[in-house]
Amino acid sequence: MKNWRRKGEVVLAGFEQQEAAVLRGLVSQLEDMLRARAEEAPQDELAELTGIRTGPTESPDDPVLSRLLPDFHRLDPDNPTKESLDSAAAMRSLHEPELLDLKVGVAAVVLETLPRDGGDVRLDFEQADAWLKALNDVRLALGTALDVTEDMPDELPEDDPRAPHLGVYHWLTWVQESLIQALTG
Repeated sequence: MKNWRRKGEVVLAGFEQQEAAVLRGLVSQLEDMLRARAEEAPQDELAELTGIRTGPTESPDDPVLSRLLPDFHRLDPDNPTKESLDSAAAMRSLHEPELLDLKVGVAAVVLETLPRDGGDVRLDFEQADAWLKALNDVRLALGTALDVTEDMPDELPEDDPRAPHLGVYHWLTWVQESLIQALTG
């Protein structure tokens, strides 16, 4: 990848074909997971009448989705009361659909602006912000799947099944940091 660079009111970068394929694949997988979660939302007649969408009341079982869709209300792990459980369920039901829409939307921006066969990417600031959010989501998802920790070495032993994917995680981090530098520089 050519470093992100700012030129007036746009940021530019170039992606090799393999880089574009990897990034598009990861973003597409994430988008599919998020859309599937959105489809799990209960159908509610009141929501249809009022236009207010509601979502699931429970946290996702999948650790990646749970990381991307955290609880909106923290429970006291030592004393979860019925009121706090009800509050957490209500907060999730009300806010998760909007969060899902946001995350699917930023993924769509990446997929729309990143050429399938690689090439130049030209983003306005709003699109660049969407890229930052999508890259962050992909990094969170991959980091959760790989069980990345702060004290994890930069490279894992070759026999560790996570080893090849850790390089992708580090590359995504670099792409994100490069975009931040171009926007703030």
